[in-house]
Amino acid sequence: MKHTISVLVENEFGVLSRVIGLFSGRGFNIESLSVAPTLDESISRMTIVTTGDDQILEQITKQLNKLIDTIKIIDFTGQDFVEREMCMIKVNAEEGTRAEVLRIVDIFRGKIVDITPRSYTIEVTGAPAKVDAIVELLRPMGIKELVRSGPVVLGRGAKGWKGA
Repeated sequence: MKHTISVLVENEFGVLSRVIGLFSGRGFNIESLSVAPTLDESISRMTIVTTGDDQILEQITKQLNKLIDTIKIIDFTGQDFVEREMCMIKVNAEEGTRAEVLRIVDIFRGKIVDITPRSYTIEVTGAPAKVDAIVELLRPMGIKELVRSGPVVLGRGAKGWKGA
């Protein structure tokens, strides 16, 4: 089962390695990880996407709560949340495919962020399924390079973490 977890931690040296150690120590793979400071620069938010059974995830959550640097953990599995990911795609821009690439980018509300005589670099932001869809449509044109940020999430509604 896929789990999206948001962890608020003290923004201090070594916190990331301790959190990652909890996952690797239990053989739990991390599919994506995004970490950045929040409104309060002494606090960072980690967004971790992983797959595994609920029992192991419960163990990891308990262990994360024991870390002195952990402030709060939310497992968004089964909850309403807003999820966004950013992707940059470098695609061939040969004479015969340029117009089609531009149409696809326009449909997905992406941006061309760099142009060379032989390639376009595209930026697209949205739910991971949207990013997957544009990648599949651009694949026949010849993707040269691709980088994805991994998702970041916020719970829906008025409830939130103060300062984060």
